[in-house]
Amino acid sequence: MLKKVFIKTFGCQMNEYDSSKMQDVLNQSHESSKTENPEEADLIILNTCSVREKAEEKIYSHLGEYEMLKKTNPNLLIAIGGCVASQEGENILKRAPFVDLIFGPQTLHRLPNLVNKRKLTGSTQVDISFPEIEKFDHLPAPCFSGASALVSIIEGCSKYCSFCVVPYTRGEEISRPFEDILAETIHLASLGAKEITFLGQNVNAYRSFTKNGTPADLALLIEYISEIDTIERIKFTTSHPNEMSDNLIECFGKFPKLAAHLHLPIQSGSDRILAAMKRNYTVLEYKNIIKKLKRNCPQICISSDFIVGFPNETDKDFDLTKKIIEEVKFDFSFSFLYSARPGTPATYIHDEIPYDVKLKRLNEIQLINKAQGKAISHLMLGSKQRILIDGQSWRNPTEMAGKTDNNRVVDIRVDKTFMNQFVDVRITEVTSKRLRGEII
Repeated sequence: MLKKVFIKTFGCQMNEYDSSKMQDVLNQSHESSKTENPEEADLIILNTCSVREKAEEKIYSHLGEYEMLKKTNPNLLIAIGGCVASQEGENILKRAPFVDLIFGPQTLHRLPNLVNKRKLTGSTQVDISFPEIEKFDHLPAPCFSGASALVSIIEGCSKYCSFCVVPYTRGEEISRPFEDILAETIHLASLGAKEITFLGQNVNAYRSFTKNGTPADLALLIEYISEIDTIERIKFTTSHPNEMSDNLIECFGKFPKLAAHLHLPIQSGSDRILAAMKRNYTVLEYKNIIKKLKRNCPQICISSDFIVGFPNETDKDFDLTKKIIEEVKFDFSFSFLYSARPGTPATYIHDEIPYDVKLKRLNEIQLINKAQGKAISHLMLGSKQRILIDGQSWRNPTEMAGKTDNNRVVDIRVDKTFMNQFVDVRITEVTSKRLRGEII
């Protein structure tokens, strides 16, 4: 029996979703419960991310800590899941031979069997195969409490950007059946979910069919979910520019429940670098998407991802990235130094950019983007905002906090009876990303 399971999650919301499913399958199979303390766990799971090298190295650092726990508790099992598991497989054992289980994102539903086999045989169990959509057919009904729920609608990625390891660690794009997603969302709504976030590596690449054979995409899914009375807000992440169809763009003007916020990675403002990245769109095409979005939803906030220091990025390329950031006026976004990932095409491009130049560029665009994010926050002062109250304020435990459509945290002086409720507030104070409001 596994009485206590500790799961540490790295990376994206897809990994957060997968971690919740790991807990669900173990709850069902071994009647285990979740713990936040690794020292009392019978099983420790690291759900890993391999998008950047630093994230990968953090995992081995944590493994060093958990090895000490295993020495004092020989019955403790240690598992590596997620993308690093897919990428490294049994090679993990060269650096951490004490690891008991290694499994990929597509085989998390097999975790109970892997645990049983490890206890039976005493040998490390490895399963990093890609059984496509099988995982969703073997997951128990979601356990859920709260008001905000994640629903995975598409797995994997078929874009094969030259810098990205995801297609090799999560497999190609596989969309879940339309009716299965509807059924899961309705079930979550019955348990109290008021906000649904659809997830996928390229969530807007979702393609399936309804029961009667009608083609279904993310736009149709949003239309159907909007009809569920108790669902009050819909989000989706992360999107690819090539999949921003006109139907999907028009949803931002047609369906009030769809949050007026979109995370749409551009990565670079240089067409030359975009081509080297194999992104398959130009800056002009990206800007046209933004124009259509703002025409359909003038109040929409756009955030993005930027890779700085891609091999052979010139000063001119970097200046073009700064230009697009300033032109689009992106909200708070993510920016990273390029990190060569094993097996990706970009690793074969010779790069002579000094590290200190890359770091200077990164700091420069982060300052620009931070200023833009602050400016958007200040424009919200005095405005009416709808927030979903989802917890206590970390600033003041006697207050509550919730998030706006554009992901700003708002502190508000109300009691716990407002937990998991949508309320309208007037923004009275702005401090960068965090706001203060009063109930209307």
